[in-house]
Amino acid sequence: MKHFSLIIMALTAFMLGIVWVVGSGEAVQVPKNKLIYLAADSIHINLEDGEVTTEKPKADDSRETLFKEIKKLNQTVYDIKSRYMEDVDVSELVKSGIKGMLEELDRFSVLMEKQSYDRLMESTHGKYEGLGMEIDARDNHIIVVTPMEGMPASKVGLRSGDQIHEIDGQSTYKMSTSDAAKLMRGPAGTRVNLKVMREGLMEPLDFEVERAVIELKSVNYYGIIENTDIGYIRLSRFAEETGNELVEAITELNERGIAGLIFDLRSNGGGLLNQAVETAELFVPEGSLIVYTQGKSPGSERRHYSRKVPLYPDKPLAILVNEGTASASEIVAGAVQDWDRGIIMGYPTYGKGLVQQLFPIGSDDDVALKLTTAKYYIPSGRCIQKSEVSEKPGHDSAMAVEGDSVTVDSLRFDEENIYYTGAGRIVYGGGGILPDIELEDDRTAEPIEINLERKRIFFDYAVTYVANHPEAARDIVITDEILDDFKNYLKEKEFSYKTSLEISLEKMHEIVSEEKKDSIFAMAFDDFEKLIEKEKEMDFKRSEDYIKKAIKREIVGKIVGQRGIYEEVVLKTDPAVLEALELLQDGEKYTEILTEGQHPDQSQIGE
Repeated sequence: MKHFSLIIMALTAFMLGIVWVVGSGEAVQVPKNKLIYLAADSIHINLEDGEVTTEKPKADDSRETLFKEIKKLNQTVYDIKSRYMEDVDVSELVKSGIKGMLEELDRFSVLMEKQSYDRLMESTHGKYEGLGMEIDARDNHIIVVTPMEGMPASKVGLRSGDQIHEIDGQSTYKMSTSDAAKLMRGPAGTRVNLKVMREGLMEPLDFEVERAVIELKSVNYYGIIENTDIGYIRLSRFAEETGNELVEAITELNERGIAGLIFDLRSNGGGLLNQAVETAELFVPEGSLIVYTQGKSPGSERRHYSRKVPLYPDKPLAILVNEGTASASEIVAGAVQDWDRGIIMGYPTYGKGLVQQLFPIGSDDDVALKLTTAKYYIPSGRCIQKSEVSEKPGHDSAMAVEGDSVTVDSLRFDEENIYYTGAGRIVYGGGGILPDIELEDDRTAEPIEINLERKRIFFDYAVTYVANHPEAARDIVITDEILDDFKNYLKEKEFSYKTSLEISLEKMHEIVSEEKKDSIFAMAFDDFEKLIEKEKEMDFKRSEDYIKKAIKREIVGKIVGQRGIYEEVVLKTDPAVLEALELLQDGEKYTEILTEGQHPDQSQIGE
């Protein structure tokens, strides 16, 4: 009984700590030997101590009410332990109680056990074994936020916005991101099967992905675009060494005399908050507000300012973003936009901006409470976090959350979502960052392209091609001869896929069979099947440009690695990069975009 009483006392103390933090706004004291860890990523960790407030608690948050409610909890635990018909593990009982309380909060407030915490540390400190992608829980399923470049998830063709419905046959319905990550991680060389739904497709896609050692890089590539004086930096995440890697990259590019810079944050799912601040410091004036957080109490606001003279202070800057640009990436893009320091190009960003604190529970380090305590705001006052009840503007429905649709146009005409930059330009709120120049999504991936990527056909063909053509060089041109060779390779591998029409025809066939009318429709089905085969032949022709580019990408990657892919494929053919390059080379247009609609008297930054 004495041992059980100690457990109840510990639970009571824990409950008191939670209510002090989320109820009255008072600070929980993090032990001195605990690591203080700050992050702004797809799992939103922030281990800073909370702010103290002297606000009087509301009537229903009084200590009398607190202890009255805790008494109910204590009595329930005692009754279950003492009177339930079977023995109960008190530790598991308490954990279940805590998880039950957290279900009433947002989806990011969770009980984090030691294994989950260790994985969190891996994501910013080095390497782990898994698939290499950022995930999130949206619309009752797990979605892919960002497949990491060159990692298994990316290689098999998983995309931002894909909904993962099953992991090795286990449904992800209402599954947490931590549980999904646990299923997808494992020893390098082992495989995991994913069932994925993708917007625009009627049937799920099956992926078999081989796990690998995931090296956590920040700067994937930097260099100068061939025959220009425009630099390019690709940043895929914000980890411990991001600031140092960027300083090295920008210093070298400055020494080489660049006249403009393309900073590619597409599909960058976030990372450490302090590294986001250090990154923004490279571009915005010293002393500029970069981001601030605001919790429930007025005294909880925290502001982060640039503390350094910028390394790239005044030359033209274009930042590329898309629907996979999230959290820390949005902080950087938002600060650059709000200080009129550069032009944001691409698609509306993800809209992920919740601050969380990690509170140790007990003294054995087995569990910790990860609790949402605030939101991120950029200098203009816009909140990064997108509302859970509306669809992100510009996103396909696979990336959307439940609720009504809100389009970009509707945001632009909603006065409640109008904000002003430092120079008084109008920018729009509503969650995420709306780019200054929205790029057109001029093509949708065809079923043949999806299946060639999903089944790693391009990768496998490149391995075979390079083995048979050791003379192949990085500047290889994909000729009609190579294309014919690829077609023969597809036949050898018995490559097949189903079109939307084919899937619909199969369903119709089932209905006809159930109605026992096969003989009536037999000729019609034969005609349709012939048409489908002809359509597939046309599919290859329509996707020929994509196929050539994908073959080249993989062959170049096998010959010279990721750097070669950037220099021979991305920087020469990527539509967004080419549009940014054109803009930076047109000084008049660049200046016009940054100055058009300026009303300095409207600026609210710094108030």
